[in-house]
Amino acid sequence: MAITAQMVKELREKTGAGMMDSKKALQENDGDIEAAVDWLRKKGLAKAAKKAGRAASEGLVAYALDGTKGAVVEVNSETDFVARNELFQKMVAEIAQVALSTDGSVEAVKAAEFPGAGKSVEEHVTEMVGQIGENMSVRRAASLNVEHGVVVPYVHTPIGEQAGKIVVLVALKSTGDSQALLPVGKQVAMHIAAARPLALTVADLDQDVVAREKNVLADQARASGKPDNIIEKMVEGRMQKFYEESVLLEQIFVIDGETRIKDVVANAKAEAGAEVTLDGFIRLELGEGVEKEEEDFAAEVAAMNKG
Repeated sequence: MAITAQMVKELREKTGAGMMDSKKALQENDGDIEAAVDWLRKKGLAKAAKKAGRAASEGLVAYALDGTKGAVVEVNSETDFVARNELFQKMVAEIAQVALSTDGSVEAVKAAEFPGAGKSVEEHVTEMVGQIGENMSVRRAASLNVEHGVVVPYVHTPIGEQAGKIVVLVALKSTGDSQALLPVGKQVAMHIAAARPLALTVADLDQDVVAREKNVLADQARASGKPDNIIEKMVEGRMQKFYEESVLLEQIFVIDGETRIKDVVANAKAEAGAEVTLDGFIRLELGEGVEKEEEDFAAEVAAMNKG
């Protein structure tokens, strides 16, 4: 497979590796970007790849609350200009409200009836494409709720009401004073926006992600030439660090730099007057996991000259 300059550039951005190392990694792995990332990591030439990816799509992420239930939706557009359009913002806010009455899946949200339109959300969005003049789609949706407690929102880089580039919802379960839970909920939500946890607990982690990490760490450890029993302990220790970086309850609170999130939540008992549990969270970042096509202007100019 031909290795292009764009592929090398993308791999360098993901890993921070040098140009020649990135090119060799791609050659060794038939152009497979993710396999090349692992190859570089095993050689000690790159840091762990971030799952978040680069935010590429435009549009908005918005939330809606109803008591102890919250919902978040991501609606994409082609340009940031449309995200500033009041008509678009109103539509996204209404779709977030619709999501509250569903199971939170994007399929259910698309199929639900849009308020006052006499048609589904998906059909209404398609109709609005003609009115706004730009392609749009409902890309993701999620919801959570607690029987007793609070759902606390946080919007990073807000645009309009209850919408922005990153939206986080935190569900705190407690029979105590719900109003007293709001400040800690807000702080934990801000932490989540910054720290990008992959899961609430170690058990909640995607097992494919865990297996891949163990494989990379084991190969790194074997390169040291140490015996298998030492390698096993090395991997175990490094996996513990991975959990501390990736699992919300194990992460260090970014606001004070020393307390684990599980202890931050437990300490909220003093204000709430009852046990407090972090029951779940949602973090949606606009365009997360979607790669934006970048025009190769040099190639375009060359093609024009040939023409």
